[in-house]
Amino acid sequence: MRSSGRNNRDSGRGNYRGAGNSRDEKQQRAGRPRPEERRYDVGGSGSAGDGKDERRGGGPKAGGSRGAAARGGAKGGPRTGAAGKAGRTGGKGGPQRGRGQAPARPREYDAQVEERNRARHDKPQIKTPKTFGEQEGERLQKVLARAGMGSRRACEELIDQARVEVNGKIVTEQGVRVDPEKDEIKVDGLTVATQSYLFFALNKPAGVVSTMEDPDGRPCLGDYVTNRETRLFHVGRLDTETEGIILLTNHGELAHRLTHPRYGVRKTYLAAIQGPLPRDLGKQLKDGIQLDDGYARADHFRVVQQTGKNYLVEVSLHEGRKHIVRRMLAEAGFPVDKLVRTAFGPISLGDQKSGWLRRMTNTEVGMLMREVEL
Repeated sequence: MRSSGRNNRDSGRGNYRGAGNSRDEKQQRAGRPRPEERRYDVGGSGSAGDGKDERRGGGPKAGGSRGAAARGGAKGGPRTGAAGKAGRTGGKGGPQRGRGQAPARPREYDAQVEERNRARHDKPQIKTPKTFGEQEGERLQKVLARAGMGSRRACEELIDQARVEVNGKIVTEQGVRVDPEKDEIKVDGLTVATQSYLFFALNKPAGVVSTMEDPDGRPCLGDYVTNRETRLFHVGRLDTETEGIILLTNHGELAHRLTHPRYGVRKTYLAAIQGPLPRDLGKQLKDGIQLDDGYARADHFRVVQQTGKNYLVEVSLHEGRKHIVRRMLAEAGFPVDKLVRTAFGPISLGDQKSGWLRRMTNTEVGMLMREVEL
């Protein structure tokens, strides 16, 4: 009995296997894969026919949790939803990798687009009318403050006191705009140097050549004005052995007028000579001394100091010929032992030490400009 039952079970298993083999053969004939070889569409775009195949082969059901896990790649497969979209599109902003992907644009087309964009942005800006744009010039009090006339509040008080004039007209209103490069600005009748000009006064020592550069390597004026922002040049000359004040600036018109005979800017000198001096020496110098290149006249003469036979005299004249003071006194019979120029127009040497360079004040610059009608 036992053997017969076992035989029946074996025969049943055999029949089952045979039935299974026959079913596989039918599926192979129909072009369907075996269940263990069947693959699932995990792209989320499976057809109804695929779902039937899954159900027929014993796979996970469509729409179920196991089916979703299979479609979403439960073991590392691609997921549906946002993550799936990112995977299909290559991440944020990446190119599409689907069946409807657009062909890549040629580089020539991109270059043309870039050129058009640049040409559009490189167009000249439209100039708006002055009424709608910014006002021209700078505020008067700001220009005065930058020129060194005081703080802005102090410059506003100068305007309120009617002490400031622009192009010959007194200004009493605040906020007037001016052009520092073109307008003539004066305070108390003196021109204010609002432009980018430099004005210096140097007490030239003896032995220094009155040039900015010397090819022979001798000491010159350029040795005292190094490291300046702009190139300076000297106003007139002084003899190598003559000491005293000499002006340096980059204002060409002012320098030209200060040395032109038409404007007659006075220069004052102190000369050390040996006496005794006749009483009419001053009259001789004022009347004129005959020199090789014509008469030379002094505007003023006086004795400053006398120590025995040593005299210190002051001579003022508006001429600027070479060695003019030395030649005049020598022609009168009194050679000069030492000569110092103490004033150039309204600018005096004062207590400025030998070899010192100082920047002139706005008042001094204004007096110089008034001297030559600037």
